[in-house]
Amino acid sequence: MIKRTLEISREPAHLSVRNRQLLLKRNGELVGSVPCEDIGVVMVDHPQTTYTHAALATLAESDAAVVICGSDHLPTAMLLPLADHSQVVWRLKDQLNASLPLCKNLWKQVVVAKIHAQARNLPPERPGHKKLLALASQVRSGDPQNVEAQAAKVYWANWLWQESFRRDREQPGINAFLNYGYAVVRAAVARAIVSAGLMPSLGVHHRNRSNAFCLADDLMEPFRPLVDDRVREMHRQGYETLNQEAKGELLEVLTETMQLVEQTGPLMVMLHRLVASLVRCYAGEQKQLEIPVRVES
Repeated sequence: MIKRTLEISREPAHLSVRNRQLLLKRNGELVGSVPCEDIGVVMVDHPQTTYTHAALATLAESDAAVVICGSDHLPTAMLLPLADHSQVVWRLKDQLNASLPLCKNLWKQVVVAKIHAQARNLPPERPGHKKLLALASQVRSGDPQNVEAQAAKVYWANWLWQESFRRDREQPGINAFLNYGYAVVRAAVARAIVSAGLMPSLGVHHRNRSNAFCLADDLMEPFRPLVDDRVREMHRQGYETLNQEAKGELLEVLTETMQLVEQTGPLMVMLHRLVASLVRCYAGEQKQLEIPVRVES
């Protein structure tokens, strides 16, 4: 089932729960309700939003992620469920015992998938497209030559080929759109990781004691180009400010149709397939990550 994404930004709301239905109220009046089991992500971007403890607990029990945005309207925190999984101890043991060669091989696969996705975002006739494909073939285990960074330079130089652009997460405008879209995907990936009984803080490549989502940052890399493509199209359509309409459009990235072998489905669902394959890699049952790719229209 496709999980729903709720966004609260235009007006404040009070979130409570009754009979496992999330209730949204304004000024004491009920304005909407959704079964908690149907919710995948709740994005909260209004500072006057309030919650009951029961609402947050029930959302967590239903495997929903709650994302809190700060004064800059960008996500600043996440509430994730603790996995209620019968094999969580064994899975954590496999994750902790993952060998360095395995992690390096997994990171190679992630980087190659990301570069291929970036190449698909560029017209085949553009020099950058061929350059990216060539770089993808040069990635070695662990990416010691940092081909990922080399590919990023080529990619962003060609991303808006009709005008100049510099990727800078601290800048407003298009960069803010990208930041928001990436945060949406990051939350969905973190949710899938926790649901599988893994620790999102233990990455295969990213290492940062102050980052609780290193593994999410690893696994989301191949899906950043989905956000890039959507933001570029929004830019062409004239979107200029990260308002409610723009955020709603960016949230739709989670419904992008993806393909994995012979199966297709929305990104939010297929992320669970990706994480399930990672679990099998940790357990020594397979060596290849199953990374879904977008179905081209």
